[in-house]
Amino acid sequence: MAPPPVGGSAYSRDVSEETTSAPTDGLWSRLRLIEGQPLTARAEAYSALHDELSRRLESGAKLDQRETPGSR
Repeated sequence: MAPPPVGGSAYSRDVSEETTSAPTDGLWSRLRLIEGQPLTARAEAYSALHDELSRRLESGAKLDQRETPGSR
């Protein structure tokens, strides 16, 4: 992550520090680990991470669809 721009507002600097310093489900740790790997291993790791995140997103969308008709 690049440091906040010089001369930026204190608000934007505080928001960016808050959002980038708190990992979500270890995602930042996993990304750092992936970035340290050789290129071929990195490609495979990113592909696996993409598949996992896609599955999680799709399962959340399915849950939302089940809840929507009952809430109307």
